[in-house]
Amino acid sequence: MSALFCDFPLAERIERAEARRMAEATEKARKRPGSAAFVLPVAGGVATFAEAGSPLNKVAGLGFGGVPDAETLAGVEKAFAAVGSPVQVELAHLVDPGIGAALTARGYRLESFENVLGRDLRGAADRVLPEGVEIRPSGDDDFAAWLDVAADGFGHPDDQDPPSDHQFSREVLTRAMRDLSEGNVRRYVALCDGVVAGVASMCVVDGLAQFTGAATRPGYRRRGVQTALLSARLADAAGAGCDFAVVTTQPASRSQHNAQRQGFELLYTRAVLGTIFTNL
Repeated sequence: MSALFCDFPLAERIERAEARRMAEATEKARKRPGSAAFVLPVAGGVATFAEAGSPLNKVAGLGFGGVPDAETLAGVEKAFAAVGSPVQVELAHLVDPGIGAALTARGYRLESFENVLGRDLRGAADRVLPEGVEIRPSGDDDFAAWLDVAADGFGHPDDQDPPSDHQFSREVLTRAMRDLSEGNVRRYVALCDGVVAGVASMCVVDGLAQFTGAATRPGYRRRGVQTALLSARLADAAGAGCDFAVVTTQPASRSQHNAQRQGFELLYTRAVLGTIFTNL
């Protein structure tokens, strides 16, 4: 099999889908009483704020609609400052380098990286089911249980992963995951010996399957749960007519390792840049 090549149009397709996902989830947060949430378009991407300390607070997909001017960036910064939040920008390395230069000149600092991996789905995708693991769809009747397992998994990072700078309260994380996992999202649960051990989700839009999250309870790791969840989503995505699947992982993480074992390849890296100023 030849290595995947990620050109600008493919990266733009992925980044626009991610920006749309952030916007749709944040629009749900805006409907809660007393919400200060906002969604702002910016240079082909979107700036979103859901609530204090939320993983939805970011600028995603920036740079695929040109280089933002100083007035546009100032408007985004003022919106975040008004709610007392720093700004975090996820910037794909394929965009115009002038964007990174403009951000650092405004006081943004490099905080971390995340990898975007993809897999071509044009071809058979065999299901892999380790012994003792069962995968089934998750419906509305068990959504609360799905969220509980997701919060357990995300709240306790794998001890073999590099340390993360991002920490979220369980309450805020659960609300964000609820907003991200409703609507046009397929949810899955993995059972080990009849006990829910892991969960995952997938968003299918215009032939692109976004693997939008997966978590395993700490006591059930190293039993093939993530392999089974990846395999099930790949098969379902191919069956739904998708031509491409994409997943975002922390560099050098178990999630990246599991994805690459299932045929995913590194497409590009996002630099995560942030600023601590909030009073503009």
